[in-house]
Amino acid sequence: MKNTIWITGAEGKLGSELVGRLSADVGNKIIGTDIDVDITDSKAVLQHAEVYRPTVIINCASISNAEYCEAHMVEAFKVNALGARNLATAARHVNAKIIQLSTDDIFAGNNQQIGMTEYDIPLPNTVYGKSKLAGENYVRELNPKHLIVRSSWVYGFGKDDYFSYVYEKGQSGTPFEAAVDNISSPTSAKGLANLINSLIEQSEYGIYHASSEGSCTRAEFAKAILAKTGMDISLVKEVKKNEEGVVTSTLLENLMLKMTGIYEMRDWEAGLDDFVSTLKK
Repeated sequence: MKNTIWITGAEGKLGSELVGRLSADVGNKIIGTDIDVDITDSKAVLQHAEVYRPTVIINCASISNAEYCEAHMVEAFKVNALGARNLATAARHVNAKIIQLSTDDIFAGNNQQIGMTEYDIPLPNTVYGKSKLAGENYVRELNPKHLIVRSSWVYGFGKDDYFSYVYEKGQSGTPFEAAVDNISSPTSAKGLANLINSLIEQSEYGIYHASSEGSCTRAEFAKAILAKTGMDISLVKEVKKNEEGVVTSTLLENLMLKMTGIYEMRDWEAGLDDFVSTLKK
């Protein structure tokens, strides 16, 4: 076997994409876990690592619903920070590389239309962002063989997924609100899985931003989803979510990918076209 890869959160939108993508290489042995291994239980995590001896651990397990995190701070930090700590420790114990999935929410969103690079200092202002940054810090401190991959507005299918939310509204003909003052780069789970596959094959470590190129508002993203799936874009009711006309932007600049030339992320609309095409097969 070339790689034994343990994927946590394997039933989520990104985890399931990774299982499918990485399983296509017969040289990989894929171990996918979800609620069957509690990443907040350090003993259970270490035991699983000792039994299967992974060469790579990819942590996709996360509580990503921002409103839920605000209302359940202890649980959010327990999963997003403590879970990452346990996996980083276990990875080091078996000499494995750890790939930690992170988010644009580690930035406050104050820099309008300016892409934040890997060298900018994070300053999250939400429980979700703070807990994910804490997870990043544990991974960096506890395992030198780490990759932290930050992305934005990752979509696919499943719970708390924006594409699924919009698609269901379109199918039922139900009007819904979408923000015109929140900007980022929609990134498909499929595209992100392809990038992670490329990184596994490289001797690269550190932090990588991996968002689709280009940007849009939530409302523009919602309209694009409906238009490309042949549904009614008038269902989108444009609203301002932020006070005093402030526009929040969590654009990520994929600086490390561009400097190393490892991988080129696609434009967000091209990625959406590719994702929608899978629905029609």
